[in-house]
Amino acid sequence: MLLGAMVTLPSHSVRASCFPRFAGSFLEGGSAVHDPPRILAVDDTPENLEILRMRLEANGYEVATAADGEEGLAKARELTPDLILLDIMMPKLDGISVVRMLKHDQSLRSIPVILVTAKADTRDVVEGLDAGGDDYLTKPFEHRALLARVRSMLRQKALHDTVASQAKRLEDQATQLSDWNRSLEQTVAEQVTELERMARLRRFLPEQVADLIVAAGNGDALLQSHRREVTVVFCDLRGFTAFAETAEPEEVMTVLAEYHSCLGEQIVRHEGTLERFVGDGIVVVFNDPLPCADHSERAVSMAAAMRDAIDGHSERWRKRDYLLGFGIGIARGHATIGRIGFDRRSDYAVIGTVSNHAARLCEAAKSRQILVSQRVLGAVESLVESVLVGELTLKGFRRPMPAYEIVRWIGRPSSR
Repeated sequence: MLLGAMVTLPSHSVRASCFPRFAGSFLEGGSAVHDPPRILAVDDTPENLEILRMRLEANGYEVATAADGEEGLAKARELTPDLILLDIMMPKLDGISVVRMLKHDQSLRSIPVILVTAKADTRDVVEGLDAGGDDYLTKPFEHRALLARVRSMLRQKALHDTVASQAKRLEDQATQLSDWNRSLEQTVAEQVTELERMARLRRFLPEQVADLIVAAGNGDALLQSHRREVTVVFCDLRGFTAFAETAEPEEVMTVLAEYHSCLGEQIVRHEGTLERFVGDGIVVVFNDPLPCADHSERAVSMAAAMRDAIDGHSERWRKRDYLLGFGIGIARGHATIGRIGFDRRSDYAVIGTVSNHAARLCEAAKSRQILVSQRVLGAVESLVESVLVGELTLKGFRRPMPAYEIVRWIGRPSSR
């Protein structure tokens, strides 16, 4: 069957600007990429071959033709074209058989094949694609459709050849550098170990802290059980339990996502260590695993920033009829710190009364209130505006504990 009425061919100036050219005649590695691209058209109808040849040559391609499947297979082996246009219905050797032979030939299997069929029956198309064909066209087809498929297949072939070239180059280099393999394997193993260590650290440390620990080369040692004075920040949402009992699960998850995202920005900015999530509760530690002399200052500064950041969300939650507040407790003291868990799951934990103290202060805090212990206030008194709340009876503590409210973070005067 003929391809159909010929379409007016574009001028040479148009085709020169519309279709890519491939630089050089060959890519390294043995895969031919010709300039201009070489296309093999195989069809047992001379008129079809002539139409294909004229259309493709008019658009800057080099075209070879074959009148049947056997001749097409021979020319593919001889010319190593960049693309094959292959009719399915042919005497001697049909197109599907040719595709199978091409794809079983190591030297030819990377050549893309566009199957050309005069039938609209999808069974021909499916059989041809299953045999290894890369695309198909049904005759008669439009000139633009033909060229679009040709350009697409040539781009894929160029990318395949580039990858094959790079793979061959790497193979050659590996052969040349065989004497260095042992040291290379050791380097890769060290890098993998470092990446694994970084991945473990980043589960619970800010990125910049994890980077510093890995750079120091003693990240595992820093995470072993040890005792240190730390400042612990505990914060959660007021009214969250009642909200979670009445709201839809999707609403609860949306609020938590907004809440965690908002506070997470402040934790990273102030270089705190996120110890854990407890539902709507968040525990952040300062002064471990990397020590910082101003850990209480950072903790209170972060808490004030969190309160300001949550205000915007609180207003939106109120408009959605979510009655949620936000409270923070901060305590300072010594704790045992390190990794807990087992080989497939581990966490970073702070064990001691300082964590409980911060949690109980958070429980006692009203909405938008930041309550701190005596020791925290002593470290930041000149940097904040504060008021004495009084002696609080906190669960788990035998005697009342003094608590102070941070009204406003003033900070250190900026140096000029």
